[in-house]
Amino acid sequence: MTQPADRRQPAEWWLAAVEREERRGELLAAFDLAERGLAEHPEDLPLKHRAVLALARAGATGEATRRFESYDLGRIRDEEVAALGARIAKDFALAAGGAERRRLAAGAADLYAAIFARTGGYYPAINAATLWLIAGDAPRARQLAQTVLEMLRDREQESYYAAATVAEALFVLGDEGAIQPALARAAALHGDDYGALATTRRQLRTICETLGFDADLLAPLAGPGVVHFCGHRVGDPQAGGRFPPEAQSVLAAKIEEILRRERPGFAYGSLAAGADILWAEALLGAGAELHVVLPFALPEFLELSVRSSGEGWVERFHRCLDAATAVDYATDDAFLGDDVLFRYCSEFAMGLALLRARYLEAEVRQLALWDGKPAAGEAGTAIDVNTWRQRSRSLTILTPDGDEQALAAGQTPADDERHERSAPESRAANVAVASPLPPPGLTAPRVVRAMLFGDVKGFSRLTDEQLPVFAREVLGAFAAAVERHSDDVWHRNTWGDAVYVVLTNAAVAAACALDLQAAMGAIDLRAGDLPSDLALRLGGHLGPVFPTHDPVLDTLGFMGSHVSRTARIEPVTPPSAVYVTEPFAAALALDGGGQFACDYVGRMPAAKNYGVLRMYRLRRRGSGDANV
Repeated sequence: MTQPADRRQPAEWWLAAVEREERRGELLAAFDLAERGLAEHPEDLPLKHRAVLALARAGATGEATRRFESYDLGRIRDEEVAALGARIAKDFALAAGGAERRRLAAGAADLYAAIFARTGGYYPAINAATLWLIAGDAPRARQLAQTVLEMLRDREQESYYAAATVAEALFVLGDEGAIQPALARAAALHGDDYGALATTRRQLRTICETLGFDADLLAPLAGPGVVHFCGHRVGDPQAGGRFPPEAQSVLAAKIEEILRRERPGFAYGSLAAGADILWAEALLGAGAELHVVLPFALPEFLELSVRSSGEGWVERFHRCLDAATAVDYATDDAFLGDDVLFRYCSEFAMGLALLRARYLEAEVRQLALWDGKPAAGEAGTAIDVNTWRQRSRSLTILTPDGDEQALAAGQTPADDERHERSAPESRAANVAVASPLPPPGLTAPRVVRAMLFGDVKGFSRLTDEQLPVFAREVLGAFAAAVERHSDDVWHRNTWGDAVYVVLTNAAVAAACALDLQAAMGAIDLRAGDLPSDLALRLGGHLGPVFPTHDPVLDTLGFMGSHVSRTARIEPVTPPSAVYVTEPFAAALALDGGGQFACDYVGRMPAAKNYGVLRMYRLRRRGSGDANV
């Protein structure tokens, strides 16, 4: 459903659009639509409720808290809205560990119990029961779970939520014999509401961990999986192709067989002639959502990666593109012969698949049509496969001969020599890349780097007497924080209060950014007679940039549109926060080692009319709402 550009829509229209995205597990799109609806109907309570709920379900607990407070929802006594405050408290509890988790869980349980006492609803009751179980008060939890079962006796066929609540109560009671039939009843009622399935699975998984139950019990509530697809271009092997055109029919049949077994619901990948289009056609035929990610502008991609294999592929490309649920571009820059753009595109698609699987609480797998040979350049299927399996993720390999190898998470192919190392290089291990510098006036081919831009709010009010103190205390603290990551720092610069750092990848950039914020927070500003409200704002992005010789500084520098994009993020970042782009967040999902969380904050206009970008607030995982 699209909104006509020339007129407003009623709040109910927006709410229906939000709920459709929630059912698909598209929590970020649901939040974006709720915000757009609130721009037209700023006092609409259901839209405020759904906006905060979408953030909470996406794991953006801190941002959900800020919205809950800014919308003044704490004063609302409606059960659903009031329970949202308890839901946020529950999320903080589940993000903690040990005694702190039990303490916070008990507090959240009390909030739900108070709502139940006022409304008599089964939703706050079952949440209170589960949280008391997590808090260590099993008798109280089981007593309330039994009450819930009595409330829903003969009502569990009314709705998915009623049936799922019965199943949750049985989990709390530890009635393993009755759990499976209850889950089967719930599974029959979800009506393809994958957002609701994900919420239920996440809640029940927590109970399984608490009671020591096997999480395989939750199999009846498994939704469709998420896949990243990739593979070789089609072409005559004698002319350098990786599989011949005449193999298409056999491979298409094998692909359909794989998809009948895997039953994915959501797929992410590109659309080059050959394996990409074979996967995409079969995925669309199987009813999956197709999310296309292209490395650069469509006309150039079409010429380079599709039409060169024959006009028939162009028609197939357009059919897939027209049927796609979404089309994203890794960059809108020209190709210029830099194969790294293809790799950047593939890794962006992988990260998006992992983010979607996280929101859906779904299984995720890579589907690769690969001949087992190394990549010929900076990008290729071998590199994509190795990037994926480095984090022990499930993988299905189909060869051009039609052989198949399915690998569970943690398994490696029988012939491990087929894979290439694809870990991003570090500055220390590759000094030769940057030295000698490119000759003055020339640039090297693009490389993918993470970039941080920051400035200090309040700097412009400093007096001349305060500036030396600022340089010593604040910039000195920044220098120490950056130096901790020196092996991965390719470039650093400051001017006034501005800080610019180029690093190897998103993971080290995330660590550096949060160390910079921690360094700022540790400064005793009053002791240095500096304003107490000085605060660092940091923006982060990952993208392809040109290494170049800076003749003014006589050092390695970086240029390109992605440098400019990073610089436009910091001005819209709140003080003491780190905001990062979706490519940065996707890269952390792919290769962040689980150390960091990116909480969605919405679509934001970058400074100086640089477009509207999906933005995330960066934090360390397990740190709740803290920046460090």
